[in-house]
Amino acid sequence: MDLKKALIDLQCEMVAERNLVNPKDITWLQYDILYQVNKEGESLPSDLSIILGVSRTKLSKALKGLKSMGYIEQFPNKSDGRELYTSLTDEGKSLLESISEKHHSLYKIALEFFTEEEQKEFVRLSEILSNNLRKERIDKDE
Repeated sequence: MDLKKALIDLQCEMVAERNLVNPKDITWLQYDILYQVNKEGESLPSDLSIILGVSRTKLSKALKGLKSMGYIEQFPNKSDGRELYTSLTDEGKSLLESISEKHHSLYKIALEFFTEEEQKEFVRLSEILSNNLRKERIDKDE
């Protein structure tokens, strides 16, 4: 199979799966923000912008929506009051847990169709690709 086609097919399938599990009141970008903030802990918008590969303007709009829905809270950076740290509220954590439970079905399918060796190889290859994609975005921004 052609690598380019395989990557496009996988991306399309993952988007379709994501459509099934993400709540309708948040966008994909907002979910990604919640996921990253949960993963990293308190996060600065400048860091989120780089990690997610979006403009500060687009990120700011998404953060404003998440804040109005009560999923995040923001507080000033002690060393630079112009920038706000973002963290999840209890409601934001609860929403992520709910979405995570829905993602479990994708995990069960992977367990069913991949052997243990294939699972390990998929994890290894996915981490290589994800880490290098992230590094490319970060290096491009610097």
